[in-house]
Amino acid sequence: MAMRSIRARLTLAWTAASIGTLLIFSLTLLAVRREILVQELESRVQIEAEHIVKAINLARTTGTEPVFGLSDPLAVRTVGQRMASFLSLLDGYVLVQDSTGYDIYASPLVSGLSTSDRGLFSEAARESQAGNEMQRVVLFNDEVLLAARDVPLSEDARYRVYAALSTSEIDATLRSIAWTMVVISPFLVAVSVLFAYVIAGRVFRPIDRIIDQVEAITDGRSLHRRLAIGAAGEELSRLSATLNAFIERIETSFGALRRFTADASHELKTPLAVMRADVERAMHPGANETEQAIALEEALQQVTRMADLVDSLLTLARADEGRFDLYREPIELAPLAREVVETARLLGEDSGLIIEASSFENAEVLGDVTRLRQLFLNLVTNAIKYTPRGGTVEISLTRDAEVVRFAVRDTGIGIAAADLPYVFERFWRADRVRSRASERGGFGLGLAISQWIAQAHSGTLDVQSRLGRGSTFTVTLPLAGAPGSGMTGEYQSIVNSTEGPIDMSGMLTSD
Repeated sequence: MAMRSIRARLTLAWTAASIGTLLIFSLTLLAVRREILVQELESRVQIEAEHIVKAINLARTTGTEPVFGLSDPLAVRTVGQRMASFLSLLDGYVLVQDSTGYDIYASPLVSGLSTSDRGLFSEAARESQAGNEMQRVVLFNDEVLLAARDVPLSEDARYRVYAALSTSEIDATLRSIAWTMVVISPFLVAVSVLFAYVIAGRVFRPIDRIIDQVEAITDGRSLHRRLAIGAAGEELSRLSATLNAFIERIETSFGALRRFTADASHELKTPLAVMRADVERAMHPGANETEQAIALEEALQQVTRMADLVDSLLTLARADEGRFDLYREPIELAPLAREVVETARLLGEDSGLIIEASSFENAEVLGDVTRLRQLFLNLVTNAIKYTPRGGTVEISLTRDAEVVRFAVRDTGIGIAAADLPYVFERFWRADRVRSRASERGGFGLGLAISQWIAQAHSGTLDVQSRLGRGSTFTVTLPLAGAPGSGMTGEYQSIVNSTEGPIDMSGMLTSD
């Protein structure tokens, strides 16, 4: 329905444009044609005036016509018969006056004018100057173009010749053109409307197909399908490609959401079941105080575990929405790294691990010290958990021209090559079978949070690993003042937020 509405609007717009174009063309045609006709009429008037002058000069040369001068004011002022016969053959209004302004010849059109029109014509004739200039005279029922010429007879005598032609022919021609346009215009508009409607339909036909395909895909069960990218045009091909990329992102998001929901439900299901069992055991009438205390202590541990999980999920949810506050300030990384090493040695002592600090090059970055501490401790804790007793965890801090790298290298179980693309996904663990039941129990959110912290500081978190030979996690951060050291994209936050900072110092979620 919407497509038909767009088609109708395009047809209407095309019709309005056609009508406007036709109107402008018609007016322009009439104006140009009128100008041409006026110029042609002026040329005819000038030619007619020249003919009269030549006839008078020829009559004077041959002596066949009388010539009146001031010497004989009482003579009958009229042209000869031959002259009158010639002048009567000319079109339009012809008037010949002698030196005294007496009319010695007036064509039938001039003689037939009414008294008022004759006065207008005579007054215009007297005001006319001999030459190429034209004068427009508006009569009662006509409008003429008038040209004047002087024919010298002697020093004191001359003839004055006036020739004029009616502009009615111009008006008749323009009316004929206008009526022709009026008759033809409806047919032209009808053809234009039909043409616009058909063309609009053909243009929107591929879009209709795209809409049908998108409607079939977005039912929630066919996100694996893609739009066909045909040869309908570059714009429609780009539209199809863009929609395919959009659908692919939606499919990926839906898949991640399903996995996230399933994993979160599974993570919450176990502690809830344990808590229920512990509470029921503590409430059993036959349970003594010691058994009740043990049951409540186990329930408290599960509550703590669930609280950590909820905090981690809240952290990632706020990060996804770009509402997580980072208080950025210049930070010296060497003291922070040494602090992390001391914590790692305390944690590794119980596991029988060797913690090495191979290289520490001080560097200053612009960041949030609490978040960076959490990032480094997450990586160190993760390495300690997945490194067998007697293994080694090596921590280093190296500086390049514009970046600084914090690396944690272990000799743990490693990660299979097929699993590396999923390391930073939420709820992913390297040993899914044993992680919940073993000492490596975790939520699989630590690396996801760590990656977000690195990206929030305009940095990256990379991993290199081989199964059975250990892993290396490397954080790369831009130095303070280096290009890209500021926060970018969705991770930029407002320092003076009304919510204030979120304390994450106790959230050492790791895998």
